[in-house]
Amino acid sequence: MSVFDIIRSAMLAGLGMQEKVKEFVDELVKKGELNESQGAKIVKEWTEKAEKNTEDISASLNEVVTKAMDKIRLSTKEDLEALSAKVSELAARLDKMEKPKE
Repeated sequence: MSVFDIIRSAMLAGLGMQEKVKEFVDELVKKGELNESQGAKIVKEWTEKAEKNTEDISASLNEVVTKAMDKIRLSTKEDLEALSAKVSELAARLDKMEKPKE
């Protein structure tokens, strides 16, 4: 299972949990244990906390991926283009040196 699959599963679980919280609160409202405004407040608070946690996880994941990319030092497109230009320049200089003088 890839990191993407794990994150996707966690996000979907979070969405499923959000629905369960809403159902639970709705049931409490029906039973009269909470009024509608209290229920709405609880659902809103839980949703905000869930969104904050999702943002935190996303930021942490971005940081981990960035650090991993820095450690493995993958070449960028610009790096490869600069290296290619340098190789072309050196090949041209070598060709000039190898040509017989007239």
